[in-house]
Amino acid sequence: MEDTFSNLATYGYIGLFLYSLGGGFVAIVAAGVLSYLGKMDLGLSIFIAFVANAMGSFLLFYMARYQKSMMMEGLRKHRRKLALAHILLKKNDSWIIVVQKFIYGIKTIIPITIGLTKYDFKKFAIFNVFGAGIWALVFGFGSYYSGGFLVKIAESVSQKPWIAPIVLVLFGGTLWLYATQATKKKIK
Repeated sequence: MEDTFSNLATYGYIGLFLYSLGGGFVAIVAAGVLSYLGKMDLGLSIFIAFVANAMGSFLLFYMARYQKSMMMEGLRKHRRKLALAHILLKKNDSWIIVVQKFIYGIKTIIPITIGLTKYDFKKFAIFNVFGAGIWALVFGFGSYYSGGFLVKIAESVSQKPWIAPIVLVLFGGTLWLYATQATKKKIK
């Protein structure tokens, strides 16, 4: 167990950066818990997650804006999700850029959708940096201050390993049902 902690403290910042590029929150939660345990630095973890999350959205925006043919080829199966993201953008204006950081399933689609439109890059940059900052602070401090609770959950799951797959299947199934319902064609 001590080897795991030393490896995470050594390579954890690199993993945090790479995982946060894709907008995942598990790494920042793990970094917050490790900071609670004294194995990582909370401020540095939040900063790394913030920079990586903002960069990841900038990369998606840039690829969609300047590599449209390549992006559209890969997104051919996800046209309905792109349409949903476009509707969310029109309905919620720029605040969807901030909110999308917290919603699994659309956090990669929104920057792509915005990149495919004529949306102003400066406006996107401001809201993206603001959203990435809020995202990193909420998950970083949230996991740090609930570190004791999360450690107890991890200990109980390690004692009863059959709980984790059940929770993951229920969580994944719920997300899949939501995504299916949200992108389902409405019959009038």
